[in-house]
Amino acid sequence: MKLKQIIPTRSAWAHMRFVFSVFLLPVYLFAFSQSPTVNPGKALLIFFIWHLLAFPASNGYNSYFDKDEESIGLLEKPPVVDISLYYFSILLEALAFGLGFLINWEFAFAVLIYGVMSKLYSHPDTRLKKYPIISFLTVFIFQGCFIYYTTYSALSGLSLFRHWDTGFIIAGAICSCLIGASYPLTQVYQHEEDSRRGDITISILLGYKGSFIFSGAMFATGIACSTYYWHSLGKLSNLYFFLACALPIFLYFNYWFYKVGRSTTNANFKNAMRMNFLSSGCMLVYFGVLAILR
Repeated sequence: MKLKQIIPTRSAWAHMRFVFSVFLLPVYLFAFSQSPTVNPGKALLIFFIWHLLAFPASNGYNSYFDKDEESIGLLEKPPVVDISLYYFSILLEALAFGLGFLINWEFAFAVLIYGVMSKLYSHPDTRLKKYPIISFLTVFIFQGCFIYYTTYSALSGLSLFRHWDTGFIIAGAICSCLIGASYPLTQVYQHEEDSRRGDITISILLGYKGSFIFSGAMFATGIACSTYYWHSLGKLSNLYFFLACALPIFLYFNYWFYKVGRSTTNANFKNAMRMNFLSSGCMLVYFGVLAILR
């Protein structure tokens, strides 16, 4: 390895897809809003580690081995990958792991586990991405409840092994359901390229219509978990606010589903990105307000 190979090229920066981390920000904000105590300095560092180091490193590592030629999340025409993307993603991940110890050892190893799972997901020797159920569960768990549980614990200064209760578990389940609802729709326009690579994604397994039905069921489960969670805390106003924020998502989801039912050509990059930005935007408003009012 040469020193210049670590310096990211313009292509490498593009494939890190830092903006894509915004799609995972609601999980952090939910954990922040529910933490009993928060140290502002630690909260900022935890945000930096996840959203500016670990998540982009995972995106870059995945892109390096995918070598996509067609549209991927946020990149309609992805540039050709080079070796700097590989080394830079490893460097960011190592930095995330090291900085994690400034929070505590549990958080540092949570960052490490997330990085390992992203490698198992992407690397050709393991390539969990080519197994539809396993790949779905990997994303469902490690971008949902795993991030919530570890972030909540780190923000609160509590051990991850000491405070498991029903509310804590359900809150993580809400995050996983919301991630699980969006996941098949991020793949629905990539059937051709994924199939060429030998990746049988959950969206390919379910088909176009099945992907929408599955996503709708996941979102409905998330609403059911939210209902239980806020009812148990006696804060039904938070549930009503969630339903209000979810209404635009519900309307566009059904509109897009209708269009795909008429022609699968509507299962395209543009519509998928509209769905992603709309759902992320609405959830950012919801969880952002919860975080401000905590």
